[in-house]
Amino acid sequence: MAYSKVVIVGGGFGGLTVAKALKGTKLDVLLIDKKNHHLFQPLLYEVATAAISPGEIAMPIREILRKSENTTVIMGDVVSVDKSQKQLTLGNGDKIRYDYLVLAIGATHSYFGNDQWEQFAPGLKTINDAIKIREQVLISFEKAERLDSITEAAKFLNFVVIGGGPTGVEMAGAIAEIAHKTMFKNFRRIKPEKSKIYLIEAGPRILPVYPERLSLKAQKDLENMGVKVLTGTKVTNVSSEGVYVEGGFYESKNIIWAAGNQASPLLKTLDIPLDRQGRALVEKDLSIAEHPEIFIIGDAACFMTEDGKSLPGIAPTAIQQGKYLAHIIRKNTPKEERPPFKYFDKGYMATIGKARAVGVIGKFQMSGFFAWLAWCFIHIVYLIGFRNRLSVMIEWFYCLITGQRGVRLIYHSMGKDILKASDD
Repeated sequence: MAYSKVVIVGGGFGGLTVAKALKGTKLDVLLIDKKNHHLFQPLLYEVATAAISPGEIAMPIREILRKSENTTVIMGDVVSVDKSQKQLTLGNGDKIRYDYLVLAIGATHSYFGNDQWEQFAPGLKTINDAIKIREQVLISFEKAERLDSITEAAKFLNFVVIGGGPTGVEMAGAIAEIAHKTMFKNFRRIKPEKSKIYLIEAGPRILPVYPERLSLKAQKDLENMGVKVLTGTKVTNVSSEGVYVEGGFYESKNIIWAAGNQASPLLKTLDIPLDRQGRALVEKDLSIAEHPEIFIIGDAACFMTEDGKSLPGIAPTAIQQGKYLAHIIRKNTPKEERPPFKYFDKGYMATIGKARAVGVIGKFQMSGFFAWLAWCFIHIVYLIGFRNRLSVMIEWFYCLITGQRGVRLIYHSMGKDILKASDD
C-alpha cells in the first residue's frame, strides 16, 4: 500500500510534535516507528532504579494521535531511503512514497568501537534496557544474600557507572539511594548500605557542559551520598568480571554504560555528510543538501549555531525543531523563502538524588532543593498524559517522604535457579 505526502519516521518528541502540529490540515501524514509507544527517555533511569513503572513514562502513539484524523500510524523498521525515487524501504520490503520526509530517529548508545562491551555494560535507551538494568541490580542483592563469603558477595554489591554526563550522574545517585536507603533493613546477611558505587568519567570533571561550579557541586553531592567519582579515568576494557581502567581494575557484576551516543545507521543510506557521532549535517532549514523535501531533527541532526556549536540532544531541541518544520510543511514554503531555524535555549538540568539537582537557565545557575523542585516541574510538564503526570508525582512524593522505591520487582522466575549463588 502506498502512502503519500508527509512521512515522519520516529515517534519521539520531534516526530510527535510535527504530527500533532499538522492535525487538521489537508495533508496525508504517516508516522512510522519501531515501537507502538512514545517514550519519555529523560526518566528512563527512574525505571531502571525501581522508582517508577514503565507505563508511567510511555504512552501508545495511536492514543496520542487519535484525534488527528489525517494521520496514520504504523509500526515498522525503515532500513533505507531512496532520495531519487522519494521512497522508503521497510524491513519487510514494503515501499512507502513521500513528498516530505521527516527523520526524527533519535540515537543509541555508542561504545566507541568496542561493541563487545555491550553484553557486560548495557546502555539505557529503551524500556527493555531499563527493565534489564533494574532486574540486574535487584538480582545482585539477592545473589549476594545467598553467599557465605564476604569477598564473593562484594562483586555483586559493587556498581560501576561509566560516563559522567546527566544520565550517568542520575544513575549513580539513584543506585546510591537504593543501596544506602531503600534496601536498608531489607536483608539479614548482607548490608546493602556498604555497597560501593563508582562513577567513571574520562574527562576532567562530570557534567562537562555545565559551569564548573555546578559540576563540582554535583560531584560533592554524589560523594556525600557514597558515590566514588573517578574523573580523568579512561576505561580500557569491560568484561564479565568488571571494568579495567588505566592503572586499575574495579570488580563488579553491575556495569552501566552512559558514556556516549551515536545516530541511527539509517542516515548512512542517505549518502550525506555525517559528524563523528553519525549525525546528519543539516542546513539552516533542517533539510539536507540538494533535497529540500528531506528534514532531519532531534538527536539525529547536527545543527551548527552561529557560534560554531551543535545543538544539544535534548527534548526542547527536538520540540522546537518539530514546530518549525510543521510551519514550513503546512505552508509548503520553498527552500529559498524559509527562515533559518533559531533555537531558544531554555536551559538544562540534572538531578543527583532526592532533593538534589543542578541547573542552568540563561545566566542563572541553581543547585540543591530549589533546583530539584524545578527539575521535577519541568519533567512533569513534558510528560504526555494526565494519568502519567499524576502517577509520577505521587511516586516522587512517596519516595521523598519515605525514601522507598515501590517498583522493586524481579520478573524472572526461579526456573533454572536464576539466583544460584555460583551463577556469575
